[in-house]
Amino acid sequence: MNEFFRTLRKINSSVREVIKNKNEFMKPTRITTLFVLILFTFSLNAQKTKRNPYTLNIISSTEVYSGLIKNDSLKRLVDLQKTVAGIVLDIRYATSNNFTHKKVYTSARAYARLKVARALTGVQSELSKRGLGLKVFDAYRPYAATLLFWDIIHDTAFVASPVTGSRHNRGCAVDVSLVDLKTGKELVMPTPYDDFTAKASSGYQQIPDEAKLNRHLLITAMAKYGFTVYPSEWWHFDFPGWKDYELMDLSFEELDTIKR
Repeated sequence: MNEFFRTLRKINSSVREVIKNKNEFMKPTRITTLFVLILFTFSLNAQKTKRNPYTLNIISSTEVYSGLIKNDSLKRLVDLQKTVAGIVLDIRYATSNNFTHKKVYTSARAYARLKVARALTGVQSELSKRGLGLKVFDAYRPYAATLLFWDIIHDTAFVASPVTGSRHNRGCAVDVSLVDLKTGKELVMPTPYDDFTAKASSGYQQIPDEAKLNRHLLITAMAKYGFTVYPSEWWHFDFPGWKDYELMDLSFEELDTIKR
């Protein structure tokens, strides 16, 4: 934002020079410079504006979010890697290794509401007794990412409609798998993450017994702590009461600026 105001001052300075010397204004170089500065200013301002084409009630301001969690601390989005001991992150949207084939997030982070994080801690503890743990592909997802996904795939079986927003946007959904704690390797599952086929269904049966067993183990462990698997995706789990949480469009970096 400081850059925005600095640019405005440059434009004001240029305008004053134009007024002082009308002949100078007629020079092509002066016109071009002024035009570029104006375009840059509007472009910068547009980048700072959050997109909300469906006029939803979305928290896109750190100030509003700070007020929200001050009134209800359970609505705080917490860093799962710092909250859930031993959890493994594989944030695909921070890389090009995802269905968009582009880097969507600027950092490999996983946030979720405080109650969700506490439930995941229970799941992790339960799995550790078997020498297993959770791998997180995605958790809280800014609304801007939902808009991007919808532009690529118009299929509500696999991508949330931006008209309503997703449970990920509310910080109440996680995409997870299982890993062996000793080797760190992911267990055999029905499909890779973000496989948009019938095989990804949580009830699909035409898969190897090992994958079927591991899927059942994951779903059972998550269900014990309140999570519900999404029918079309074995890896997607929703937390109960997600409707009570607001849609969010704050980046991970913006969340980092909020004082604890």
